[in-house]
Amino acid sequence: MPVTRRRFLTDSTAAAAGAGAASMLPTAVRTRAQGVSPSDKVVVGVIGCNGMGFSNLRSLLRMDEVECGALCDVDAGVLERRRRDVEEMTSVTPKVYGDYRALLENPDLDAVVIGTPDHWHCLQMVEACEAGKDVYCEKPLANSVEESRLMVAAAKRYDRIVQLGQWQRSGPHWAEAIDFVHSGKLGRIRTVRAWAYMNWLPPVPNVPDEPAPEGVDYDMWLGPAPKRPFNRNRFHFNFRWYWDYAGGLMTDWGVHIIDIVLWGMQATAPNSIAASGGKLAYPDDAQETPDTLTALYEFDDFLMVWEQATMIELGPFQRSHGVAFVGNNGTLVVDRQGWEIFPEEKLENRRPVAWRMETRPPVAAAAGQRGLDQHTANFVDCMKTRRQPVCNAEVGSLAAVNAHLGNIAFRTGAKVHWDGAHMTLKDNDAANALVKAQYDGPWKLPRV
Repeated sequence: MPVTRRRFLTDSTAAAAGAGAASMLPTAVRTRAQGVSPSDKVVVGVIGCNGMGFSNLRSLLRMDEVECGALCDVDAGVLERRRRDVEEMTSVTPKVYGDYRALLENPDLDAVVIGTPDHWHCLQMVEACEAGKDVYCEKPLANSVEESRLMVAAAKRYDRIVQLGQWQRSGPHWAEAIDFVHSGKLGRIRTVRAWAYMNWLPPVPNVPDEPAPEGVDYDMWLGPAPKRPFNRNRFHFNFRWYWDYAGGLMTDWGVHIIDIVLWGMQATAPNSIAASGGKLAYPDDAQETPDTLTALYEFDDFLMVWEQATMIELGPFQRSHGVAFVGNNGTLVVDRQGWEIFPEEKLENRRPVAWRMETRPPVAAAAGQRGLDQHTANFVDCMKTRRQPVCNAEVGSLAAVNAHLGNIAFRTGAKVHWDGAHMTLKDNDAANALVKAQYDGPWKLPRV
């Protein structure tokens, strides 16, 4: 019997055994060179098509073997626009759905992209895994610590490939920087600074509640979140500034950057977290989450300092975002543009006589490098080989949990102490209430 796409994607044993030298090539290169028969297509569906969900799909469709079989969105206007976009890009007409559960019943789909607001990620990812689909899920993994644990368990129980949208994990210059950190040349690393200063995020003006736009299933958009009147500030992109649906800049950009800290330091859980901040720059705008926040994480043998700010961009080292690994011999700074070393001086009689480590020119990210494309290619390769992707559910969970803990410390105004073995905070009922997922109405937290 010939090995069809369906057999190859569902038989993990055969896939692992059959992965040869060709699977080491980037998927896009391999398919363009060899051509793709219809039986070898990887068919994906998208749940949440307005923002990063569709950006992820565009990236996947750059691979000749990937086909879009279905789209789902609660906004009929967005759904129709994206259907036309897919037709124009691929000459294929995807099926369209208003309810993600109907999309998951489509037997032709091999994988789904989840691009919905954070409060929907857990239900949709767990149910997709249960339906036998592999999953590319936007970051953060979940909107709570409790959901993060369930989503890791679902990926394991249903033996699914799950890739999180923390695409720096696939970027070559990020990996080079982490290799240098692991080389020990920086000396003992005592502090790691991580930050996001986002000048392109303007204040959100206050607007009154209003009826939901025509074609929007607002009850479905709310889903497990508390019932509230429709307000355009809470809809589409700005959902991330409201605790019902997300965790502000901490979980939006924080998971990207904190993930690099954890990778570089080979760390998982902090012992304690303290945070301070608030709406210090724009106290009267409509956002709930802080526009300014600093959090201090104490790990076993190093400190992590997280800083965030909106409407300004001159962060540490005059970079809008990045990670600085501060060692005894020097500091390595990495961001999306590249990485460089700042060596410490060696002193004799209080005078500099040499550098404590080698000096080297800055390393720029490769011209034309598309980290997202490399990340989606890794996902598709792992669908075939059944190897774990570079940012699987466990990796995504570590970043999400650390980000949520920073928010919990801020929201409770207390230094919180984390028990990673039991996924709970010690002696703090108010903080532990925020560890839990809060589901409203008929929606229930999934069981795995």
